Amino acid sequence: MEEQSFFSKFLVNLRSSCKYYTGYPKDLGPSRVIHFTSEREFVQLLHQGYPVVVAFTIKSNYSKHLDKVLEESAAEFYPHVKFLRVECPKYPGFCITRQKKEYPFVEIFHSPEQAAAQGKVADPNITKYSVKVLPFNYDASAYGFREFFKRHGVRSSDSN
Repeated sequence: MEEQSFFSKFLVNLRSSCKYYTGYPKDLGPSRVIHFTSEREFVQLLHQGYPVVVAFTIKSNYSKHLDKVLEESAAEFYPHVKFLRVECPKYPGFCITRQKKEYPFVEIFHSPEQAAAQGKVADPNITKYSVKVLPFNYDASAYGFREFFKRHGVRSSDSN
């Protein structure tokens, strides 16, 4: 009995303290994944200056797996990277603008900068921004995101 109690405490400690523990369930706390509701909110999120991982999803078994990966990754990289999930059947217009044919897919938006004035500006109240968009083609896991961020110089923690 005492041995089982020790093992339970050990697992609880391991789950809460080790960033490489891969067993489930993992106590991630409240969800850090943001659900897409409008392009306006998406632009406001970009203006916060953090990299934004965007998962464009449809209902599928792979999307269920991707949801778990997003939850885990969002918890690990919080608050330095934001994770956003777009349900493409609900927001087809936004997804179509990405010009992809296969779903789900992931893109990383980062480094919003004010764009240089391009010709005549129709409305002086409109500020244009330039955002780098990188397709994510690494392993769909927290490790894959970590490697991607390192490779592309995306700040994902206090240490980098």
